Amino acid sequence: MPLIRQLPVGMINKIAAGEVIERPASVVKELVENSVDAGAARIDVSVNKGGTELIRITDNGCGIAPNQLLLALSSHATSKIAGTEDLFRISTFGFRGEALASVAEISQMVLRSRTEDSPEGAEIRSDGGLFSEIVPCGHPVGTSIEICNLFFNTPVRRKYLRSNQTELGHITETFLRLAIPFPGVHFTLRHNERVMYDLPPTADGTERIAKLFGRETAQGLIPVESLDGEVTVHGYVGHPNHSRTNNRMQYFFLNGRYIRDRALQHALLEAYRGLLTVGRFPIAFLHVNMSPDQFDVNVHPTKLEVRFLDSGKIYNRFLSTVREQFRKADLKSHPMENAGFPKDTSADALDPNTAMDAETAEHLRQKVMDWPPAKKRETSADHEAFLPERDSSERTSFGSSSGSPLRLHPIDRSSRSNDFRDRSIPNGGYYQGRTADSTVPEGFHAADERASESVFPSSSTILKVVQIHQRYLVTETEEGLVIIDQHALHERILYEKLKKRMNEGSVESQKLLVPYPMDLPPEETACALENAEFLAKLGLLLEPFGGNTLLVTGYPAIFPSAEPAEILQTLLEPILAAGKEPDRTHLLDELMHRMSCKAAVKAGDKLRPDAINELLVMAKEEIASHHCPHGRPSTLVFSIHELDKMFKRL
Repeated sequence: MPLIRQLPVGMINKIAAGEVIERPASVVKELVENSVDAGAARIDVSVNKGGTELIRITDNGCGIAPNQLLLALSSHATSKIAGTEDLFRISTFGFRGEALASVAEISQMVLRSRTEDSPEGAEIRSDGGLFSEIVPCGHPVGTSIEICNLFFNTPVRRKYLRSNQTELGHITETFLRLAIPFPGVHFTLRHNERVMYDLPPTADGTERIAKLFGRETAQGLIPVESLDGEVTVHGYVGHPNHSRTNNRMQYFFLNGRYIRDRALQHALLEAYRGLLTVGRFPIAFLHVNMSPDQFDVNVHPTKLEVRFLDSGKIYNRFLSTVREQFRKADLKSHPMENAGFPKDTSADALDPNTAMDAETAEHLRQKVMDWPPAKKRETSADHEAFLPERDSSERTSFGSSSGSPLRLHPIDRSSRSNDFRDRSIPNGGYYQGRTADSTVPEGFHAADERASESVFPSSSTILKVVQIHQRYLVTETEEGLVIIDQHALHERILYEKLKKRMNEGSVESQKLLVPYPMDLPPEETACALENAEFLAKLGLLLEPFGGNTLLVTGYPAIFPSAEPAEILQTLLEPILAAGKEPDRTHLLDELMHRMSCKAAVKAGDKLRPDAINELLVMAKEEIASHHCPHGRPSTLVFSIHELDKMFKRL
């Protein structure tokens, strides 16, 4: 019968080291956290050969008294907690008292420290858990720890270490997780005596991020903040244009501690729903602050995972904070922003006339301005424009229609016509601008006033809009140029209208005078009838007709031009793919995406001028019009300044 025996202290510390100290980066994490807890204003990290040969941490914190150095290296000795109740309101990083003892057991360590009231420092050494005498030494106020030959007496653990470069990568990531939440602390990181990071203290969080991840990343961040209530959220999230193919650029901090939490990751993705394409992940540096008694960090030895007392509350606050900021932020795409175009400051670039005499330059300028030959033509009572000569047979009146019409957005059919696609466009596709006094189609004024801050110009500031390649709209504004993807923009508008209707109850249904029969495969028929009530909320009304035949008796009024069969197929596909018990929230969002995509104008649809105008008016009413529901940008904005940089005028 095997005997039960007490394990020796050395064995206990080695077991603890196996849980806490996985690799050199784990040592860096534990020791730098101790430096932060000590109130250090400067922390220097230096490693050699990926931390396997040397790890040195130096800080200017409060230090350790000489008579406590040996105790600091003992198992389960800590200054962070005194009683059981302290375990439920942890406000420091370290608290178990395992780290130093574990590291001392599997390395050759030198610990030096000095407190402010001590005239000199003190030193203690450990060789695999065998401690030397404490001796005096010269040392500034603070603590320095040298860890040499990590895992020298645990060869199995050392055998599983990766290359020096890989281990350095883990150390660097650990360093970032500690440097980001404390921008007021001066951090440095050296490898083989080469400085990798030197981060002076700063009050600006984006300045620290710029030092770590580059200026372009920092400039693409949007600040978020919610300081109300018991849970506060603040930090930065990336503009949808600055996304990644993985989630490694997502940093979540709880009271300054880096954590991994699936619920917070999910909340972040939900906030970006409709702003990012599939397979892209947002950038985030977000801090959650709350009372220590509302969460437990004593879940795992590495303390990367925490358990919240009210996880739903944290999730909702996290999600609402980011979404609310997105409603206020400028999420339009500026493709030339931070493009890095070199400035040409030569005299010729600044003044094109310096390379030729003034008379020749003026002559060439006039030739360019006078070409091509044009004649004056009135397009409205109050506005005049110049256009190239065009055969009068090509002209059509404003608002005329030829070819098969398809309504762009027939919400209010009583007030104006919505037949917007046309194969013959007045003035070759140009919609001439109008002044503030020009006649505006009925119902447009209120929308213009509500959206005066939109990127889309108001009726008084449109200079001209042109449709190119029957898929893009190019708009000149007073600030520069906007290029619009007509399908992406219209899809977003329809999606938001549909979502609003759903939030208000259900989508209005347009009853058919004659029901539309549809023969479906048995599986689809059963699926449609089983989900008939759900489909009715989306405006699609179905009745059984016997066998595998269904009658469509009504369809969403928001999509009057779509075929009932197409709408039904669009709705059934994701329901069938989701299985017998689909997640209704996600499914509903997917259905609205599909319906909007199917009903929106397509690339290749030639739009009449009044269609273009109404599309812009509706875009001004919708704050999320800068991206389609799938996350693609619907608009690209070029300012005059950016255009000048492209043409090297600056």
